[in-house]
Amino acid sequence: MNNEDLKAFTTRITQANGSELVVIVYEIILKDIENAKEALGAQDHATFTRDVNHAIKFVNELINTLDFGYSISYDLMQLYLYCNKQLIQTTLKNELEPLESASKVLTSLLKGFIEVAGQDEGGPLMSNTQQVYAGLTYGKGSLNEMYIDPNQASRGFRA
Repeated sequence: MNNEDLKAFTTRITQANGSELVVIVYEIILKDIENAKEALGAQDHATFTRDVNHAIKFVNELINTLDFGYSISYDLMQLYLYCNKQLIQTTLKNELEPLESASKVLTSLLKGFIEVAGQDEGGPLMSNTQQVYAGLTYGKGSLNEMYIDPNQASRGFRA
C-alpha cells in the first residue's frame, strides 16, 4: 500500500463510525489483494507475500471483532475462515485462483456492509480527532490541496 492510500485510509478512520470502520477494513483487505495480484503478475514474490500476509492480518481482525451475541456472526465467522484459508493457500501455492475466490466473497460482504454503514447514524468512534475539511486552492501556475481544522477556522485562522 502506498503512502497516499495510507493517508486516505487514516483520514477516513479518524472520522468513521463503527459500521464505516468495517467497510474500511474490507477495502484495505481488497486493496491488499489487488496489490498482491499485481505483484504475482510481475513475479515480485516478496511484495506478493507481504500484501497477502497483510490481508490475512485484517481478516483475522474481522474474526476477532465478531460479536457472537448476534446469530449472523457465526455465518460471518465461516466466511472469514474460508477467506483466511484461501489467502494462506495462495501464499503456499503462488496461485491466483484462491486469491480470486477470497476477493469474490469479501467483495460481496463489502456491498452488504456499505448498505449497513449508510443506515448507521452513529458518530465517529474517535472523539479526540480534528474534523477534516478538504479543498483546493490555486495561485498563479499552481493548484494546491489544503486541509482546514474547523477549530482553527472558527478562531479566524486563514490558510
